[in-house]
Amino acid sequence: MPRYSLEGRIALITGASSGLGAHFARLYAAAGAAVVVGARRVERVAALADEINVAGGRALAVSLDVTDEASIIAAFDAAEAALGVPDVVVANAGIVEAGRSVDMPADAMRRVVDTNFNGVYLTAREGARRMIAAGSKQSEKGRIILTGSITAQMTAQGDSAYAATKLAVQHLGRQFAREWARLGINVNVIQPGYIRTEIDGEWFDTDGGKAQVASWPRKRLTEISALDDMMLFFASDASRQVTGTFISVDDGQSL
Repeated sequence: MPRYSLEGRIALITGASSGLGAHFARLYAAAGAAVVVGARRVERVAALADEINVAGGRALAVSLDVTDEASIIAAFDAAEAALGVPDVVVANAGIVEAGRSVDMPADAMRRVVDTNFNGVYLTAREGARRMIAAGSKQSEKGRIILTGSITAQMTAQGDSAYAATKLAVQHLGRQFAREWARLGINVNVIQPGYIRTEIDGEWFDTDGGKAQVASWPRKRLTEISALDDMMLFFASDASRQVTGTFISVDDGQSL
C-alpha cells in the first residue's frame, strides 16, 4: 500500500522509456495517479503504458522530445485531451556525454545542455502554464519535480557538462518555485545518487566503475526504490507547504 496517495492526480513524466522515468511511472500508477509517459522511443513508452493499463492503472503514451518545444506542447495537448490537465509534472529526461572537457565535441556539449537544461525548462514551463490556466492558484495542487543529480555537488573527471547542467537544474527549481509560489505550484528537485540504469549501467561493470563504487563510504550503488518515498511526497497533497527545495538521495555517495 503506497505511503502517499495520488488518487485523482494526473502525472506527466518525461524520459519514461527506461530507468528512472519508467520507474516513476509505475510508482505513481500504483499510488493511484493516471500517468502520461513520454519519450522519443515511442515503442517503449507504449509498452510501458500497456503494462500499466493491463495491471489496472490508467496510462497514456505520447511521443515527446524535450529539445523540441512543439513536441512538448503536443504531448501536453494529447494528455489533456485524453486524461485532463496534468497536475504533476516530472521533468526527468536527461542524457550523458562522457569525456574529458578538452576532448568533448561542441555538438555533444550542446546536446547535454539542450536536453538536461533547456528540456527541463521547457517541460516545467509548459506544465506550469497548463496548471495556472486550470486554476492551480485556487486548488494549490500544482506539483513540478525536476530530476537533478548529486553531481551538482561534486567534482569529477569525465562529466563536467552533465554536472554543470544538474547544478543549473537545482537553481532553476528554486527560481521556478519563487515565481509560481502564489500560483499554487510547488517546484522541488530530487538529486539521485549513482543508480544502475540503462544510461550508465555498463560503466559499473568496468574496472573504473568498480573502483568508483569502492571509493564511496558504503561501497554500493543507490537502489532505485530509495527514491520512492520522496517522489511520492513531492507529488502528493502532503507536500503542500514544501517548495523550492532540493534533496539528495544517494546513500552517502557524495560525502
